[in-house]
Amino acid sequence: MKIATFNINGIKARLQALTDWLEEARPDVALLQEIKSTDENFPAAHFEGLGYHVAAHGQKSFNGVAILSKPEMADIRRGLPGDEADEQARWIEATVQGAQGPLRICGLYLPNGNPVPGPKFDYKLAWMDRLHDRAQELLAAEAPALMAGDYNVIPQDKDARNPEAWTDDALAQPESRAAFRRILNLGFTDAVRACHPRADIYTFWDYQAGAWNRDHGIRIDHVLLTPQAADRLTDCGIDRDLRGGDKPSDHVPVWVELDI
Repeated sequence: MKIATFNINGIKARLQALTDWLEEARPDVALLQEIKSTDENFPAAHFEGLGYHVAAHGQKSFNGVAILSKPEMADIRRGLPGDEADEQARWIEATVQGAQGPLRICGLYLPNGNPVPGPKFDYKLAWMDRLHDRAQELLAAEAPALMAGDYNVIPQDKDARNPEAWTDDALAQPESRAAFRRILNLGFTDAVRACHPRADIYTFWDYQAGAWNRDHGIRIDHVLLTPQAADRLTDCGIDRDLRGGDKPSDHVPVWVELDI
């Protein structure tokens, strides 16, 4: 089963590029972030026509996450537990059935957190605390599961081409990195690093300052696997070339293949 995560930076602006990628890459499940659409305006019928079941958790103009899945989805949940007052659409999860059993799929768009310090950074760290709690629950189930999406965290300096440019950014703050490690150290596998330990692996290039042409990228889109999912990992990759396409997102897809 091929599962991909892709921050598309606007479903309306990126519909054709996303469609072309789905038809070429053929993921069984695609987790989308920054759809920037309400549920009623999300083009579900379009993706159903491509053979996908659709679940969305959106809001007007900002944020928003969705799952496109060729297998039927069960137990769909929207919103990260732990704060009933949180109205930002950043979390969606569901169970899909593989040939060898179920897989819990969690898609996330973690808060950016800028500027630092400030309430947006406080919200980011509080959200990561809630993510840590949900991660513990997934591990306690002792079943194949993954959490994939735009984490807005540069885990290490080697995950940035120009790390000094990000020193003051929320994505590279010691608190952000420590919160990410706390989750990883529960027992999750960073799929990209498991398959590609070299440094020059990036998933985001800013639209500004010629970042793509200069390859000033960062790695902030991650797929974290429970031990039961990591045991089934057969391949992982990044579809880097999409960043150079027509009307691209500033992110590119990250995908894993699991024998499940």
